[in-house]
Amino acid sequence: MGTLGRAIYTVGFWIRETGQAIDRLGSSLQGSYYFKEQLSQHRTLMNVFNKAPVVDKDVFVAPSASIIGDVQVGRGSSIWYGCVLRGDVNNIVVGYGTNIQDNSLVHVAKSNLSGKVLPTIIGDNVTVGHSAVIHGCTVEDEAFVGMGATLLDGVVVEKHAMVAAGSLVRQNTKIPSGEVWAGNPAKFLRKLTDEEIAFITQSATNYTNLAQVHAAENVKSFDEIEFEKALRKKFAHKDEEYDSMLGVVREIPPELILPDNVLPDKAAKDQK
Repeated sequence: MGTLGRAIYTVGFWIRETGQAIDRLGSSLQGSYYFKEQLSQHRTLMNVFNKAPVVDKDVFVAPSASIIGDVQVGRGSSIWYGCVLRGDVNNIVVGYGTNIQDNSLVHVAKSNLSGKVLPTIIGDNVTVGHSAVIHGCTVEDEAFVGMGATLLDGVVVEKHAMVAAGSLVRQNTKIPSGEVWAGNPAKFLRKLTDEEIAFITQSATNYTNLAQVHAAENVKSFDEIEFEKALRKKFAHKDEEYDSMLGVVREIPPELILPDNVLPDKAAKDQK
């Protein structure tokens, strides 16, 4: 941002601050007749009942996610946009390298029809798809929970097992290792192939790498964001035929290049 841009930004900031001060003064003069606006109290990490989340420093927690109460999240895991992990009436444990994707809900059970008090335990290198609901159950290492799936109290998903997208797994169901369960209610569908088991592990690795990119983007300053916008505009790709007519060869600046480990296929192609 140039000198003129900084000056305009500063003037705008002080105008907004002055406007807010005038609004507060007017509200106080109106007394009990004024409308008081409540600002958002959202926090990514929040204590409840004197219980505080314990999140490793290498975990990516998206700005719109909420981790509440007695929740532990291990190194290399990622909690994506819109997720809620609510450990209020019991505890939640998430292992290493696990990804809980956008808009998923993880909660615990204090009481249910079977009278059990159940925490939620999610192991290492687990993938939980978008908008899944995991409630008072156990998901073991390297298991896969598909998008929109619901796991009810007492469910156990064993290592290398898969719950298909949109499935409803009833209370106290045990999904054995190496099996795919699907449907509403979920039932055994088939055995997992060796390729699918390998995919579960690779999926967790891919999300760990991708989380690093999102974490870096979320901590950028306003100036860095504006600088990259200018770079993208300057180096935007045109049609190849259009570029050849102008004799232009476009190179992507290093600031806009994703690391190879985020796109593993790219690295493989470069070696051929």
